[in-house]
Amino acid sequence: MLLHRRVVLLPARRAFQLDQIRTHSHNSRLWTHSYVSLSPSSRRTALLLAFHKLLNLQTFSPHYNRTMPVRLIALDIDGTLLDSRWQVSEANRAAIAEAARRGIEVALVTGRRYDFAMPVARQLQAPLTMIVNNGALIRSNDGRTHLRHLLPRQVAERVLHLAKPWREGAAVVFDRPAKNQLMLERLDPGDSLRYAYYSRNKQFIGFANPLETCLTEDPIQVMLSGQVAPLRDAERALRAAAFAAEFALAVTMYERRDFAMIDVLNPICSKGASLAEWAALRGYAREEVMAIGDNHNDLEMLSFAGIPVVMGNSVPELKTFGWHETATNDENGVAHAIEQFALREAAPCA
Repeated sequence: MLLHRRVVLLPARRAFQLDQIRTHSHNSRLWTHSYVSLSPSSRRTALLLAFHKLLNLQTFSPHYNRTMPVRLIALDIDGTLLDSRWQVSEANRAAIAEAARRGIEVALVTGRRYDFAMPVARQLQAPLTMIVNNGALIRSNDGRTHLRHLLPRQVAERVLHLAKPWREGAAVVFDRPAKNQLMLERLDPGDSLRYAYYSRNKQFIGFANPLETCLTEDPIQVMLSGQVAPLRDAERALRAAAFAAEFALAVTMYERRDFAMIDVLNPICSKGASLAEWAALRGYAREEVMAIGDNHNDLEMLSFAGIPVVMGNSVPELKTFGWHETATNDENGVAHAIEQFALREAAPCA
């Protein structure tokens, strides 16, 4: 699997100042305080520098934190929280509720749109942070928006042009209240790969043919979907594009179902970068963050977390880094991981 990483270029003086912040921060707690003290315009840059340094120097460490209690649990939805029948098990619900009762923040970190993730969130008896669209949008489950990173429309237009061979499965996603959130060129009832999903989301769908005509504002993402082999070709083409530094890719592959999705996002977006940003804003050290995932787009999130946990049903690549492995999504893997790493560390309420 290819990792799409970027180098953030800064003026020498600013880069030196941010490096000094990291150098004099002897642990991630101190770095968090330094981060929060920056102006809002500087925070994202500082976060990206630190996050990419983490990926370059510390990624895939087989050692996980066992010295600090968990304060934030980041959960992927599909293939992780949901079982193979797309249900949340009672055991998973109970473990999440108990974690929340003990004061641990729970975040659903997903490639889903906010409105498509909320039916899952409503099944959980806990206040939730929703990190959706593979990190492009962070909201509470009451609808309040905390962070948003959009894809420039000019970049979206170039992506659509490049992706013409895979246009059948293309969509453009916007941050809109309801109508026209998800823009398509057409909806084919004979499309066995996508029609069921789209039919459940008809209230959010609009049409534009060609799709470029819908780009009257910056979207959240351009989305491609289809069978695995063609989407691998699309991924290679996008990564080789002359303007590849102007976007990020979040790739999800379901080999058994022969279905894949590629989200083309703002270049600073990923599940991992947004989780790191949220943790810093909330004042959590990296060692206090636990993440559970199963697919390629969870890689950076797991790399950031002090306690990375891979599902038993995860893609093979995630099992090569020495991270803890829990049971499958049909065996309450989320509940087992929360009980082992979060609830045993957190003191029960009086």
